[in-house]
Amino acid sequence: MRTPCDAEHIQIEITNHCAKKCSNCTRFCTQVKKPYFMPLDEVKRAIDSLDGYKSVAGIMGGEPLLHPDFEKICKYAAKKRDCRRLGLWTALPKGYEHHRNIICDTFYNVFINDHTRDDIMHWPLLVGIQELVPDKRKMWNFIEHCWAQMSWCSAINPRGAFFCECAASMAMLFEEGEGWKVEPDWWWRIQKDYTSQIEQWCPRCGMAAPLELRSSNDELDDISPLNYAALKDRVRNPQRFVIHDLVPAKDADHRGEMAKYKDFGYRNRIAARYGMFLIINEFGYWTPYLDDKQYYTENSILKDYQERFGT
Repeated sequence: MRTPCDAEHIQIEITNHCAKKCSNCTRFCTQVKKPYFMPLDEVKRAIDSLDGYKSVAGIMGGEPLLHPDFEKICKYAAKKRDCRRLGLWTALPKGYEHHRNIICDTFYNVFINDHTRDDIMHWPLLVGIQELVPDKRKMWNFIEHCWAQMSWCSAINPRGAFFCECAASMAMLFEEGEGWKVEPDWWWRIQKDYTSQIEQWCPRCGMAAPLELRSSNDELDDISPLNYAALKDRVRNPQRFVIHDLVPAKDADHRGEMAKYKDFGYRNRIAARYGMFLIINEFGYWTPYLDDKQYYTENSILKDYQERFGT
């Protein structure tokens, strides 16, 4: 498995509140009974804990723009980290267009997806692999080679720091288990240091399992029987659950199918709602710029843009 320090980013999940109702949301935004907003002091501590981390510190939700202290969080993050080491994961929801200036001032890297396309697919995270693959040797082999853990990242939420963002969100949903203390250098841990997190959460997770995907617009959540029994009386919308038949998919490598939202035109159409446009940067993320010439004459982003693109 990949260690936190080797990941391209680490997420600070400042809220799990969201206006969307996506199927199989990895943050369970429609299922948590009471969404959280991480207090500003805790967010600052999370940002401080990544001092020395050379890759991208992500601000994520839920929908991070819904956090009442979003602008204060941005200003603190900008003081602590170079903009090239800051990222924002957002749907750019309607009604929060006033945040556009601070988004462009703070984040060199944005990841935009508003889940409005029917062909954006979500993996059934709550279909536990321990129920789908009863052979423990095969199960742990799947887990050891989990595509999500190898391509996604570690995360910080109110329960602490976790080796995997899926484990972090499951801890919030199941309301059990604590992550590591959010303190300097927590992200230097290696696999032997998070064996207990692996054993607690990976068997109940479906990201490593060979499963069919669901359109994010279905507004349904796939779940395995044991996870359903544990959660049906503890979540907000149990009627959204579809109990899985535990039949593996014949061909479960759907990552290309999941990535259709990376269409550049799709993302720029979302950004245009905020009067912004996106340019792909050297990290493979997208840098946001205001579609406002007057702004550029007064802002240092223009110099950066001219140096890189010669216009």
